[in-house]
Amino acid sequence: MGRVFTYQTYVRILLTAGLDVSGALTTLIYYKKPGGTIDSVPATVSDPTTGVMFYDVEPDSSGNSDFFDEVGTWKFWTWVEFADGRTARGETVTKTIYDHEDVC
Repeated sequence: MGRVFTYQTYVRILLTAGLDVSGALTTLIYYKKPGGTIDSVPATVSDPTTGVMFYDVEPDSSGNSDFFDEVGTWKFWTWVEFADGRTARGETVTKTIYDHEDVC
C-alpha cells in the first residue's frame, strides 16, 4: 500500500500469513484502529501455499467508504482457522492513515 488517506476507496490490504493455508475454513484480516477498536474483515486467499491474502476496500453504492475512518497508526494481521481446530495468527503490520484533507 502507498500513502492511504481517511475514507479512501480502492485500497487493497495485502498480507502474508507465512504458512500454507490450503483448506482453511476461515481466513480473516484483523485490524486495530488508532482509537483502540479491533475488528476483522473476511480475507480472500490469493496464494494458499504461502498464505498471501487480501481485503479490498471498495466504495459503497454512493461511491464512499468509511473503512479508514481514523487518522493515525493502524495495525493489521492475518488470522486463519483450520478444520481440525488449529488457528494461526500472522505478524502485525502497521500502516499510517493520513487525513484526507491533507493530500498535498
